[in-house]
Amino acid sequence: MINLLLAGLLGLAVIENAPTPIPPVPIIYDTDMGNDVDDGYALAILHAFQTRQECDLLAVTVTKDHALAGPFVDLLNTFYGRPDIAVGVVRNGPEPMEGKFLGLAAEKTGDTYRFPHDLISGEDAPDATTLLRKTLAAQPDGAVVIVQVGFSTNLARLLDSPPDDISPLNGRDLARQKVRVLSIMAGAFEPHNDKPHREYNVALDVPAAQKLTTEWPTPIIYSGFEVGIKTRLPKVAIEHDFDYVSDHPMAAANRAYNNKYNDQPSWDLTSVLWAVRPDRGYFGLSEKGRVSYDAEGYTTWTADPTGTHQYLTVDEKQIERVKEVMTTLATEAPHHLAQ
Repeated sequence: MINLLLAGLLGLAVIENAPTPIPPVPIIYDTDMGNDVDDGYALAILHAFQTRQECDLLAVTVTKDHALAGPFVDLLNTFYGRPDIAVGVVRNGPEPMEGKFLGLAAEKTGDTYRFPHDLISGEDAPDATTLLRKTLAAQPDGAVVIVQVGFSTNLARLLDSPPDDISPLNGRDLARQKVRVLSIMAGAFEPHNDKPHREYNVALDVPAAQKLTTEWPTPIIYSGFEVGIKTRLPKVAIEHDFDYVSDHPMAAANRAYNNKYNDQPSWDLTSVLWAVRPDRGYFGLSEKGRVSYDAEGYTTWTADPTGTHQYLTVDEKQIERVKEVMTTLATEAPHHLAQ
């Protein structure tokens, strides 16, 4: 009896008051890997979150239609200790150029790849739409968060996909049933240099972006061009904080990219950060409304209390906090290399 009393006094109260563990957020990451290095930093953050058991990276789908885009994703997943994460690629996508750093996925010394990976060509990867359907169908209802940081091509095609042997639902109904929210880096909600800005992810596939804004069946949270410009990764961190290995793929990618910015804009990273930690106060949220794009890809925002869209905002205090947490996460050593 005394032991039970002591156990109650010393242990039970602690157990009763312990916070309920928050399950990892199931994430699908849809990226145009190869155009800007921020896609790679955003993927690094997802791996840092997975190590912390804050997310479960289910799959990565690629909207850049180059044979080395998928292999570069696999290269990063392998470096971060998770080589078995499924990678799907777009077919006949809007942007086929190699870019400046995807060639790292083909570099070899003899028969050994500079950065190990198993996916050699995008031709060997599954179609992105098929992988999206397969991944969503396997998840509980209302669980998945999709982070889209490239073109809207893959998700627009998902909406158009018919029932098949993966799921009796068409793509729109499958997304409605399985997806909780779409966190997307797209659009521009403030002028840039005193002029409206035609944001790249939208401009490269305007019809797909328009389809997404009008037909996507769940809430969408937009991170506009202006948010990533305000919250930049410090150049000094990019140059020095990957030194825990002699040859880091993101350090190599950044050198190959030859960034025109002194500090790296964090466009894609912001959508990842909100997706996994939406309640930490890193960002503000606009009122509800609706996003639309004109034929050239310029963004229009219409406030509407019945709308399903919102966009991220940042004030001066949030900017410094976001920069600090993103820098820490993006440059963190993989779990299997950490000392």
